[in-house]
Formats: sequence, structure tokens, C-alpha cells
Amino acid sequence: MEVSAPKTRNRYDRMEWAGAFGDLGTLIPFVVAYITIVKVDPLGLLLMFGIAKIASGLYYRTPFPIQPMKAIGAAAIAGGISPAALFASGLTTGLFWLLAGATGAIRPIAKLATKPVVRGIVLGLGLSFMLEGVHRMISAPLLAGIALVATYLLLTNPKIPAMFVLLLIGGGAAVIMDPKLLSELAQVHIGFKLPAFSLSAMTWNDVITGTLLFTLPQIPLTLGNAVIAITAENNELFPDRKVTEKKVAISQGIMNLIAPLFGGVPMCHGAGGMAGHVRFGAKTGGALVILGSLVVLVALFFSDSVAIFFRIFPNAILGVILFFAGSELAIGVRDIGDKKSDFYVMLIVAAFAMWNMGAAFLIGVILDSSLRRDWIKI
Repeated sequence: MEVSAPKTRNRYDRMEWAGAFGDLGTLIPFVVAYITIVKVDPLGLLLMFGIAKIASGLYYRTPFPIQPMKAIGAAAIAGGISPAALFASGLTTGLFWLLAGATGAIRPIAKLATKPVVRGIVLGLGLSFMLEGVHRMISAPLLAGIALVATYLLLTNPKIPAMFVLLLIGGGAAVIMDPKLLSELAQVHIGFKLPAFSLSAMTWNDVITGTLLFTLPQIPLTLGNAVIAITAENNELFPDRKVTEKKVAISQGIMNLIAPLFGGVPMCHGAGGMAGHVRFGAKTGGALVILGSLVVLVALFFSDSVAIFFRIFPNAILGVILFFAGSELAIGVRDIGDKKSDFYVMLIVAAFAMWNMGAAFLIGVILDSSLRRDWIKI
């Protein structure tokens, strides 16, 4: 009689705690922009993020990330759109991915993603994270330099997690740069609140606007980054806890159908988030449960003080986190092999992925197929 191997359990040790903060470089800038520019209520926004993170950690049992959908976030921040249209885009986004997963429509698309195409998307995303990290680091080069050196020295130290030192450096620098921050933190008060139900505030005009301006442009990016790339990344790092594109699509569908009802913004399983969590020590879903629990706590009891809390994380420190997350993601393409055509496809896809994930996927599929059929030669 064959005995199945026991399931990997989530851990909650210091490395999981350290890895929990590995995705802050992406999370905090988008959350701050949503709150300050789009005027989204921080209570519902953070609560839904926290719940989604906890659910993801418990279900997948790997550092399976929850991130803001970047194309939607960028369009909302730049376009001066209403929160209601943003929430509506979350609902139509959720419906799309739930149907794509449940009907199996995602499978034939995913099969087109050969190894060079997937590795190209991963490389492009990793380089994009590193570039964004450098842009943030140059806002305070001395602070970034100190943080970089400290991170490199402690990156593989199991006793002193690099992330803890990074957060200490960031907090100390924030107080030095803004001495008033300590007195403001001392005035933070606890106030329990529950989110409002957002569906009643949406109109059909919001649904149409959200779908056309936000949902449709986001689909290619989500396909490349938060379905194909994250599936490949998870299955390579955690072969004992594999996922499928169908499961990931359904997961994104469910959380985006629920989150907007209570003030949450569109979310996805961005591959860069997993790279950040893993780079700083996470090996199980415990990291997501830890971060999600902290975010829920802030949402329910400190939502009025979110802006103060986030000032503890200077832009340069977030840049360092992004830089290391990107490098962790990009280095995963080292198994591409020595076949010239595969390496070539990967580079071309990576270049386009830094501009547009959807275009990169399409170009990669066409180029890879043409090379395999000897329609073109390099």
C-alpha cells in the first residue's frame, strides 16, 4: 500500500516573519497612491488585501503573493477615476478570470507558453523590478547604499534576517529625516471600524467605464505575470506544492469578485511578489498569513493612521526590497540551457515584457513557433 507524503505545513518562524515583508516594495506605493490620489477608503482596501493574503497562504501553503493589479492601478492613479469605477473593474476582472479558469479556456492559452517564452516574461519582470528599485534608491543614495550593503551581508544569515535589519535602518532613517514622525506615531489611537458595502455606490456607467478602461488592458499583463509566470515560478521553487494555471485563474476570479464589495481594489498573484517573499526567507504560506494578519489588524483598528505608518518605510528602502525581489525573479531563468534559439526568444520576450506583458507573450509565441518550424533562422 502506497503511503502519500504528508502535506507541507505552514511555518511561522523568524524567517517566515522576515519573508513576509518581502513584497512591501510593490504593495506600499500602490496602496498609498490609491488612498491619496483615488481617495479609496484605507479600511476596505487594506482589509481585503489582508484577508486575501491569509486565504492565499492557508490554501497554497507557499509564499503565493497577493499584489495590486499594476495596469489598473497605474490607469486609476493617472486618470482621476472614481473609486466606484475602480471597484466595478474589480468585479468584471474577477468574473473574467473565474470563467477563464472554470471553463478551462485558460488551458490552451497556457500551453502556448513554452519554456523560452515563460522565462522571457520572468526575466523581463525581474529586470523591471530591479530598474524600479534603482529609481527609488537614487532618491536617497546614501541610505540605499547602507541598506544594500547590510542586505548583502545578511542575505543568507539564518540568525539575523536581512529584512529585520532593513526595516530597522528604514525606521531609523525615517525618524532622522522627519523628527516629527515620532510624535505623530505617539498620537496614533485605536479605533475599531468595519468597511462599508460598496456595491450600492456603483452604477452601470461605472461598470462600463471600469471594464473598458481598466479590466481589458489588464488582462494581458495578468495572463503573463499572474497566471503563467507565477505558476512556473511556484512549481519550480516548490515542486511538492504544485499549482495549475486553472487553479490560479479561479483563485484570482474569486478574490476579485469578493474584494470590491467591501472596498477592495483589483488584486492578482504577481510573480514578483513570490520572489520578494522567498528572497528574504519565506518558504511556506506562513509568510502570507503573517503579513495578512498584520494588514487586517491595521485595517480594523488603525485605518485612520495608515499614512503615518507607511512613512516608516522610506522610498529608498522600498527600492532595495524591489531590487532584491527582481534579482531573485530574474535569476530563475538560468535553466534556459545553451540552445541559441531558446536564449534568443527569452531575450526578445524579456525586452517586450518590460514594456507590455501581452505583447511580449504574443511575440514570444510567434517567434518561438517560427524558429521551431524553421520558418526563420537566427
